Amino acid sequence: MATQEATGAPSAGATVPLEVRIGFAHASVQWIADRCGADLLHVKGAALDPTLVPGRGYSDADVLARPAHVRRLLDELPRHGWELINTFVYGSSFEHSATLRHQDFGLLDLHRIYPGTGPTPERAFDTLWSQRTTKVLGGIDCPVPSHDAQAVVLLLHAARGGSDAKAANDVEWLWTSADDAARDRVLDWVGRLDAGLAFSVITGTLDEHRDDPAYDLWRVAARGGTRMEEWRARVRAARGLRAKLTVASRSVLVNVEHLTIVRGRPVSRAEIVAEFFGRPARGLREQVSRLARRSRR
Repeated sequence: MATQEATGAPSAGATVPLEVRIGFAHASVQWIADRCGADLLHVKGAALDPTLVPGRGYSDADVLARPAHVRRLLDELPRHGWELINTFVYGSSFEHSATLRHQDFGLLDLHRIYPGTGPTPERAFDTLWSQRTTKVLGGIDCPVPSHDAQAVVLLLHAARGGSDAKAANDVEWLWTSADDAARDRVLDWVGRLDAGLAFSVITGTLDEHRDDPAYDLWRVAARGGTRMEEWRARVRAARGLRAKLTVASRSVLVNVEHLTIVRGRPVSRAEIVAEFFGRPARGLREQVSRLARRSRR
């Protein structure tokens, strides 16, 4: 999910509505993808079939790239005004997307994986790509997942949305109030995308998957948790000893990218040092507070 856009409202004197700028963001990225030979699927937001969740708003552009083509996109996008502001490693606990910003078009979430899909990012992309359709965005034909695949993409996004009202509304439209035929089509795509663990959040059966290495990651995403719990979950979900050690080593580092976005300016070395020593204390207080709340239940 893209970092909340600080420039969501047009600047003084600007007359182009946000949704129009986002349409042009999709068009810009698709033109760049065509130029460098990268496969893209435009997901959620402006790319969404409006009949799925009527009136659903959006504030940025989201695209899912073929994993093998991510590097060429990251090389090409800055040549056309897109600035990388948040890398995959620090984008989320799933490390699934990087955030870029364009002076005219706003924010872009570039996904290298879509959390919850499998069994591998490559297989998941191929499955979605095989039944793609197109939608005109900013005057350009943009590939999008099929109607039913879009429903599952939104539900998997809602699965890590916690108590977010928008996520709850997506679940209401696409699952809770859906008829049996629509649910069957959703379940068919859940099977195709090997998305059973993530989808169990929607059906309330997540705890049946406690033995899955990624269980804690989805539990924290869906129900909340402390920073310490999140990092433990990330280590458990990492595949192989080397990956686990890499994730564990990053847990003690300051997320300079996020700190820069929060402050709205480049941060100094002194601020990074202060954050490095301040984070453990905040994490400990957060953990103690959470344990206290549990004990009162």
